[in-house]
Amino acid sequence: MSDAVFRSEADAAEVLQEYRAVLGHWPVPRQEIELPTSQGATFVLACGPETAPPVLLLHGAQANNAAWLPDVALWSSRFRLYAVDMIGEAGFSARVRPPLIGDSHATWLDDVFAGLGLGQAALIGTSLGGWLALDYAMRRPSRASALALICPAGIGRQKNFLLAVAPYLLLGAWGKRKILEKVFGPAPEQLPADLAAISGLMASIGRAIKPRTIKIPRLSDAALEAFAMPILAIAGGRDALIDSYDTRARLKQHAPHAEICFIEEGYHFLPDQSQRVFDFLVSSQERHGT
Repeated sequence: MSDAVFRSEADAAEVLQEYRAVLGHWPVPRQEIELPTSQGATFVLACGPETAPPVLLLHGAQANNAAWLPDVALWSSRFRLYAVDMIGEAGFSARVRPPLIGDSHATWLDDVFAGLGLGQAALIGTSLGGWLALDYAMRRPSRASALALICPAGIGRQKNFLLAVAPYLLLGAWGKRKILEKVFGPAPEQLPADLAAISGLMASIGRAIKPRTIKIPRLSDAALEAFAMPILAIAGGRDALIDSYDTRARLKQHAPHAEICFIEEGYHFLPDQSQRVFDFLVSSQERHGT
């Protein structure tokens, strides 16, 4: 049977072994949970005080929970974090990719909420995880106490990235570096320690995974207007995957209560947002008692 996620079983084994090693750098005590769901097993990392307000973390495509290494030390100081390996991605959750259109992912997250014993939680999502948070909040508004979205898909127009970078695919290693720069920005001379721990893993995932090539559903104007929970959206003006100017314009028009942080020179990868997200979560909790 063909693997929906990895190019081969050998690729999968290599990436997951590397992922396991990277999790050894998790900066705070953690609990590993495997939940049965309608889409198969789902892997969750829990950390932070068990009685603290719950926050669900949803990473982006071609990633896993290692993406949160730079953030969890701060966030878990005040919140109970549940970092979820998204199904159909390069983590320990089921290698299935149900359609993004429809309620398959919302039903899956229903099972995650139930398995964790949660009635409501704040959601933090980046890129495809941002779409997942938005889609769930649209379908289950009582479950989402707040939304913190980093370069979220599902609001602004999705760009044709593959078409834009096609010429670089013919230019060998130099071309691959230019493609990475379009997504992540110019590489620093020396990565911070927390990013250095995951950069090799991300490179391995890029070589091993089958990229999603589908169009991500966009929320309607009416869906955005129906959101009542606090929203933080962080977007980069040089995002190569999503029209962040469209994201900003639609939120201003249809969700005017949303707090928008627009980083003109930012790319699709926006590091150093831990404090901004933390401050938003704290203020949302204090304002709404959640």
